[in-house]
Amino acid sequence: MVAAFDADGTLTTRDCVTPFLRRAAGRRLWTTLLVHPLALVASVARRDRDRLKELACRALRGLASAQIDTLGTAFAREIVAGRLRADTVARLRRHRELGHTVILASASLDPYLAPLGELLGADGVVCTILERGADGRLTGRLVGRNCRGAEKARRVREWLDEAGLADAELWAYGDSDGDAELLALADHALRVDGIHVAPEPQ
Repeated sequence: MVAAFDADGTLTTRDCVTPFLRRAAGRRLWTTLLVHPLALVASVARRDRDRLKELACRALRGLASAQIDTLGTAFAREIVAGRLRADTVARLRRHRELGHTVILASASLDPYLAPLGELLGADGVVCTILERGADGRLTGRLVGRNCRGAEKARRVREWLDEAGLADAELWAYGDSDGDAELLALADHALRVDGIHVAPEPQ
């Protein structure tokens, strides 16, 4: 049995990507976006979250990977201290008590989602990954695509295949349209926005 949990809005009470980018990039976040006004306007008009995230992550170009990873670990601790949903986290812990494999599957960024997975006792993390250069600095690009929608479902399947769990019964939890493909992949799917999740899987 495997349980896959989205992060923002599913395990957390709010979005975490934007606060982390603000903290990591500071004013560079807004100046980077404003340097590409046409791309920014087009992304907003089309509600293209993938392109918008790619633009925003350019603000991290040149920053030391170690610095961002340290910041991400501290940010993950803050999430655990005050930004988690009690109900869905209780469900995650119940899956663990039952001996199920638990993974986080999110469009969130790896500097903080990887340590958040460790803090929650997850067996694996599937997320959006920032590209690191050979010089130990961020390139401002992503490794592969933003981990949402069809890409999230594809990468969960890939993780399950690599873990030898391709035939495992799958529970999936999400809160938005970006989780639709993951929920469709699951044997047991639960969209958690606007509801209280009982601790015991039924």
